[in-house]
Amino acid sequence: MKDLAHRMLRANEFYVFLVIVALALVIQIRSGQFFTPNNLVDLATAMIVPGLFAVGTHMVLVSGGIDVSFPALASLAVYVVTRVLVDSDYSGGLIIPFLLVLLLGALLGAFNGVFTSRLAVPTLIITLGTANVFSGLMQGVLSSVQINRLPSSMAEFGTASLFTATNPETGLTSRMPVAFLLLVAVVALVFFIMRCTMFGRAIHAIGGDETSAVRAGFKVRRVKFWLYVIVGVIAALAGLVRTSMMGQMHPTNLLGIEMLVIAAVVLGGTAITGGTGSLTGVMLGTLLIVMVQNSMILIGIPTTWQRFALGLLIIIGTGISAVQLTRRRRRQRLVAE
Repeated sequence: MKDLAHRMLRANEFYVFLVIVALALVIQIRSGQFFTPNNLVDLATAMIVPGLFAVGTHMVLVSGGIDVSFPALASLAVYVVTRVLVDSDYSGGLIIPFLLVLLLGALLGAFNGVFTSRLAVPTLIITLGTANVFSGLMQGVLSSVQINRLPSSMAEFGTASLFTATNPETGLTSRMPVAFLLLVAVVALVFFIMRCTMFGRAIHAIGGDETSAVRAGFKVRRVKFWLYVIVGVIAALAGLVRTSMMGQMHPTNLLGIEMLVIAAVVLGGTAITGGTGSLTGVMLGTLLIVMVQNSMILIGIPTTWQRFALGLLIIIGTGISAVQLTRRRRRQRLVAE
């Protein structure tokens, strides 16, 4: 029991959970609306897209990289598919747009993977460049405009719900989207990959020490390439979900979300220097960010102060990661001595 308590106190997830509980209680005391069924469903709904992005970001950070291109990648993949389907008056099922978006996401992810696996350049620099390439293709070459009418299958998917929650006091209702099941499925699949496969072990090994990973026999270039392909697929899926739930394709709607997603992942305990992190922490960090964005309005906090709080969380998240890195290096030095 002492060992379990010691591990809990050292785990970043434990403290994020305490912050979430404290924030939830403050909002509930001030507004009386936080724990209402419709608000909880709204929070779960708001977690879907950033949660999907956060899973992919977690994988990249564990590998020792940083990807800031995923919003532009998702936007380009979904815009191209939506534009083609609308122009061709597509009226079939969801499987075609679903497969096309995932295929294009994989191709764009492979574009990232080629450079990150072959060039000895920080992935932050590479993905900054590819993000601009993706945005330039969408806004320049394709002259992207807002698409207000989606194919019927995408529109229906965006409005499909598992159940409806009702606030007993106000009568307000909220739908739990079917897309929430996609988030659950992706988290479960990535959990299995990271914990139970050699590919997941290779990602952790590369993030811990790439040179040691090479000596251990891991195909580092191959692993990096396929990592970015997988992340591209997850990002494209998130873009499809966002577009379908909005009922329209807005080319720039996702751009700029990368810092909040990275902050959520780092707050959840994933080291920005690589090697460590858990999906439990990722989901808790995402929930905390979503609560700050969506629920603080219940206690009358203006938007400007919400942005201040989000900025503070980003600083705290990177600070925690820096402290973790310092402690790890100190332990390594003590062991070496």
